[in-house]
Amino acid sequence: MNIEEFYVQDERRRASREIEFGRDWRDTKNVRYELSWVEDTGEVYLMREPVPGAYEDPFGDIIVDKEDLDGLVVSLLGVVTSHERLEEVLVGWPEAMAGPEGVEWLAATLRAAGVVKA
Repeated sequence: MNIEEFYVQDERRRASREIEFGRDWRDTKNVRYELSWVEDTGEVYLMREPVPGAYEDPFGDIIVDKEDLDGLVVSLLGVVTSHERLEEVLVGWPEAMAGPEGVEWLAATLRAAGVVKA
C-alpha cells in the first residue's frame, strides 16, 4: 500500500506522533527505506522509496518510467506497545542501518523479538 492508503486505513495513524528509527536503511539491492513507530497504535512500519523502472531509448539516453514514482510503499511490520520496548528490541540500530544489509538485520531482529511473524 502507499503512504496515503496506510493513513486512510486507520485515521489514528495520521493524528499520532511518530518516532523515526532512521531514514537510510538499505537492503541488498541498495533500495532505501525509512522505519517508523506510530505512538497511538504501536505499529512499526517500513516505508520503501519508489524504485523507478528505467530503460535506454534508441539514442542511448536513460529514461525513468514516471509511473513507478507514484508512491511510497508501506509495509506494516507489527506492533510494539511502547517506545521504550522498541528501543530495547532495536538496540544497535544506528550501526546496523549504516551497513549494506541493514534491512536484513532489521527483519531478523524484529522476528527474534516476536514483532514480525515468521
